[in-house]
Amino acid sequence: MLVPLAAATVDRCGAKAATLGMLLRQDLPVPDGIVIPFGPAGDLVPPVADWLESAGDPPVAVRSSAANEDGALASAAGQHDSFLGVQGVAAVLDAVRACLASVWSARATAYRDGAEAPAMAVIVQRHVDADVAGVMFTRADGSTLIESSWGLGPSLVEGRVTPDSYVVADGSVTRRIADKRTSLDRNGPGLVVRRVPPAQRRTATLSDATAFQLADLARTVAAVLGAPQDIEWALVDGVPWLLQARPITAEPPTPTTAHPAPLTGIPGSHGTATGPARVVRGPADFPTVRPGDILICPHTDPAWTPLLSIAAGVVTETGGTLSHAAIVAREKHIPAVLAVEAATTTIPNGATVTVNGAKGAVQLTGCARGGS
Repeated sequence: MLVPLAAATVDRCGAKAATLGMLLRQDLPVPDGIVIPFGPAGDLVPPVADWLESAGDPPVAVRSSAANEDGALASAAGQHDSFLGVQGVAAVLDAVRACLASVWSARATAYRDGAEAPAMAVIVQRHVDADVAGVMFTRADGSTLIESSWGLGPSLVEGRVTPDSYVVADGSVTRRIADKRTSLDRNGPGLVVRRVPPAQRRTATLSDATAFQLADLARTVAAVLGAPQDIEWALVDGVPWLLQARPITAEPPTPTTAHPAPLTGIPGSHGTATGPARVVRGPADFPTVRPGDILICPHTDPAWTPLLSIAAGVVTETGGTLSHAAIVAREKHIPAVLAVEAATTTIPNGATVTVNGAKGAVQLTGCARGGS
């Protein structure tokens, strides 16, 4: 019933699990685990309990591996549920069931845009208590783009923190150090959001040596998989772990420091769009969004995917180029500008806004209109 992660194949376990299995077979640093493959799950209690007992009942990560995830044309980035730091048979089984059910979530349904729900497998693997975590993209020109933040990876991939950014190319490292205000960490059986101490907020999460180490690892992964890769990783006591690798579905804009507009941020997705600003601070504001609006929001986590199907563009106060929302914006071909400080209070609701996602520029081009 259960498949060892190292033996996972695409036809039984989906591309996410199969890729991790391939990397494990190449002796690359992937946390070991098992996969609940496609098809009726049956009674999972005995095999899951046996595996957890044999592994010493560690905290685990429970993650989706759907048939439509991690493809060359569509990533399904962040569209199904993942659970970190889960411990104990009952909690793990609850997480597995929730992961299976998330194929029917509003965000996953919107992302599929009418396509049939895919088969779902579930990965259960050892949890990694990251000191630093992030995402890196390998590029055809040989460079590697790395984004990183303190603590566990969801802070970065969900766009809740603006990460440090590193470009490793031609034997050198170019860095942009961000103001990383929060971290997500495991605290016993749960996760907690902590305020980063002021002295650490603008401290670099990676040394140049570690950035080179990660870039070398990324190039190895790309060589094994035969194409440029979008890779999630974690560092524990300076040791890197690979958590996911998938093809890059849409290239991000080239980082730039030239911003002609009064409101500037991080380039997230190519293109230019003009439309009415719609300030969205949370799910309660979702019904106010109309087709053609420019979303102005604190951040966009994967639950906001339905809005990216109708919006003309998006501006966030936090986030990075490699976050799930930025990836989905690129797949939807809408411009995105990230980490525009105080955007939700600076840009009036209803004002006409022009967003240049390639330059990271936001311009107010008209006054706010009546209504909401």
